Amino acid sequence: MEINSQVFGQIDGQQVLEYSLTNDSGMTVSFLNFGCVITKVLVPDRQGNVENVVLGFDNLDDYLKWSPYFGAVVGRVAGRIQGASFELDGKEYHLTVNEGTNQLHGGNKGFNSVIWQAEPIEEEEAAGVKFFYRSVDGEEGYPGNLETIVTYLLTNENELKISYEARTDQPTLVNLTNHSYFNLSGHNKRDVSEHNLKLDNDRFVELGPDLIPTGTLLETSGTPFDFRGGRQIKDGIESVHPQNLLAGNGYDHPLVFSKQGENKILLSEAESGRALEVTTDQPCVVVYTTNQLEGPFTISGVPAKKYLGICLETQGLPDAIHHSEFPSVVLKPEEVYRQLTAFRFFVQS
Repeated sequence: MEINSQVFGQIDGQQVLEYSLTNDSGMTVSFLNFGCVITKVLVPDRQGNVENVVLGFDNLDDYLKWSPYFGAVVGRVAGRIQGASFELDGKEYHLTVNEGTNQLHGGNKGFNSVIWQAEPIEEEEAAGVKFFYRSVDGEEGYPGNLETIVTYLLTNENELKISYEARTDQPTLVNLTNHSYFNLSGHNKRDVSEHNLKLDNDRFVELGPDLIPTGTLLETSGTPFDFRGGRQIKDGIESVHPQNLLAGNGYDHPLVFSKQGENKILLSEAESGRALEVTTDQPCVVVYTTNQLEGPFTISGVPAKKYLGICLETQGLPDAIHHSEFPSVVLKPEEVYRQLTAFRFFVQS
């Protein structure tokens, strides 16, 4: 196992470093201490061609100017909070607004846009980096000083494990995830419309016009949101289901796992042979098929366009604070927030 680092740029006089982990099989994962952004995941296809399978930029300026959360850890709360406000223990909190009248992914200074302290770590058959960030009381409107640790660990089994831990000194909200955009074709040669996605989900969260959950869980049977038997992403892109149309012709929905505890997601692309198995302890995965991706910029030389990547955001249900029937995302001082999601890359025959 190897751990290397290099200067990627500077923000307000602080160095942004890019760390690269390479395992004994030759898989490499690179990421920044800025937003814990994963910049590259280099894995082989069935012909042995090693290519990047996540969307990212080659320089810091592009991340600062264009990035729609590419590869970042988002928080304190992933997803949208309706009205950028909530009530907790009888007190009303008003958050920063950064999308319409709502807050998205933690606000203007979310976890994706701060520099984290970093500490390289080595274990038997694995190596990684542990990131630390202290979000102060009142930051982006949230109560409590929140101490957060995110650990990226690469194993010799081509598995990237991401673990999260957080503690607070006041009741607050916490719902973290990683926002990587995957494209298993390698170097964005093709879009993700023919990627196949499989997971055990019998329900999905209905969204309103502003993509905020209505609170209703819809049955997936007989819809393009049923991934239990596996289906291609283009099923949702071409669908006339009202929820697919609402999201901009595709997916931007929380898919709720059928059972609690450990669940698996399988993403694969037949032409390259690459496959990604995601294992998580979270109750849902937000699947976003870059229906809104556009702009005057390129990603590894490829113009930004719809369906160039797919996000698998394992997390608690979005806007849970406004829906008592959803699992709570409230963290209290006597509790510890913990989450674990692992990404294992392999080649199918």
